[in-house]
Amino acid sequence: MTIILHLIAQDVWAHAKHEPRYAPPSLAAEGFIHFSTPEQIPFVANRFYTGSEDLLLLVIESENLTAPLKYEAAAHPFPVPDSDELVDLGDFPHLYGPINLDAVVNVIPYAPGPDGKFAPPQL
Repeated sequence: MTIILHLIAQDVWAHAKHEPRYAPPSLAAEGFIHFSTPEQIPFVANRFYTGSEDLLLLVIESENLTAPLKYEAAAHPFPVPDSDELVDLGDFPHLYGPINLDAVVNVIPYAPGPDGKFAPPQL
């Protein structure tokens, strides 16, 4: 079983969870849905979601997805929090179609710590 993660706002999930599939705006705009591995997710959250307090992680079994999943290089390296260093996080999972919600095995709150930084999730 391979677990991948998708960040979603609580209010968006409140509506999406009642449908059989979820297609965020990135699917139409970029042609795929962004996912991360558990190791990649804190870097993604700290880069793109600083200050967000309403995030959830969709925990997905990748083998249960019905759309094509490809691992592809990130467009850019990620900064290491509180450092001038950059890190290559390897290839990211991209889904080329909507998320079939029966692949979601868990939904967990994902909030930053008291310092405002996101830590690795407790799965």
